[in-house]
Amino acid sequence: MPTMQATMTPRERLFAFLDGQPTDRTPMWMLFPYHTTSYYVDVRTNPAYVPVFKATKDRAIMLNRRNPKAPIFTSNVEIKYEDIKQDGTSINRTTWRHGDNVLTSEWRRKGSSVTRKHMLECEADLEILATFPIETDPARLHAELDKALPQYLAEREEFPEQYGSMMLDLGEPIGFVYHNANLEEYAIWSMTHNDVVIAILDKLMQRWRAIYQWALNKKLAEVYFLVGSELASPPMVSRDTFQQWVVPYAKQIIDMIHDADCRAIQHYHGQIKMVLPDFLTMGADAIHTIEEPPVGDCTLDEAFDIVGDRAGLIGCIQYDNFRSDTPEQMAEAVRRQLKQTEGKRFMLSPSAGPFDKNPPQRVIENYLAFIEAGWNG
Repeated sequence: MPTMQATMTPRERLFAFLDGQPTDRTPMWMLFPYHTTSYYVDVRTNPAYVPVFKATKDRAIMLNRRNPKAPIFTSNVEIKYEDIKQDGTSINRTTWRHGDNVLTSEWRRKGSSVTRKHMLECEADLEILATFPIETDPARLHAELDKALPQYLAEREEFPEQYGSMMLDLGEPIGFVYHNANLEEYAIWSMTHNDVVIAILDKLMQRWRAIYQWALNKKLAEVYFLVGSELASPPMVSRDTFQQWVVPYAKQIIDMIHDADCRAIQHYHGQIKMVLPDFLTMGADAIHTIEEPPVGDCTLDEAFDIVGDRAGLIGCIQYDNFRSDTPEQMAEAVRRQLKQTEGKRFMLSPSAGPFDKNPPQRVIENYLAFIEAGWNG
């Protein structure tokens, strides 16, 4: 494929893609943000990745993903953190207490052995959580979020707008339950305690509605990233559960985002084919990622057959391939996806961002091969 003349900035390419408008070339997103996060390597300052960052300038879209935090519970829920040494074991314990009701989580580390006790280990814990007061007061939530505002505004001022956009990742109700649950029990609750989970999600949604309203009223970002859909989906739970635990809450959030003239991208790893029609119900502007077999269960052709041009698809070269492929294989994989999706509403992307602070040289070579092939075809 010959090199195409660039007529758009990455930012212009991003919003044309999200709005279903033509782009001068296939957009490319490498996932890493401009400013430091806890979950990815800082590509701007880590010496190994600096060549990768430089190669993205004026080529790849950058979404500067940020995560301001607010409390889950009201102030009358006592939270106690303990670091304990016991018979050579390091114990990190968190205790939540509301009246006579108590929940705890623990990490135990001894040598190379690590064990975890979740906040929600059994149905009794879930029922206790249902009694805890969730913080839903907008004034109190906004006051906590405002503490992070000066740093966020400074980062927004520093971010070169032509690279793309600020992007807020504020979470979804299902995330709190999922990340605090014993997942074997969690799946069972979809059959035995479905009403309890939904009651908790309904209370949590009041909190999240206030959080999104804070950001949208202040016009803090033009793009929002939703990461909850993969947390309650087949094969862990049924599609019916997905439609109860995820779809109505994500749809409310996305409707709020669109009412504020902003854009929403939904993230999903894994077997998406069965639930992909539900993403059209939720209404995001784009879906990341479509993982083809053997990692996922949906080819790009199958995904486009389902969504058409009603949502942009962001699809992916698996992160493991950045370790295993040769640069020639990486470039060929990129060119194959570009050919497969030519003329369609598609953005090229890895499946995950860089998390190895000391990457093998092959990883860097493959990032550079990915960017070069993504740009020149």
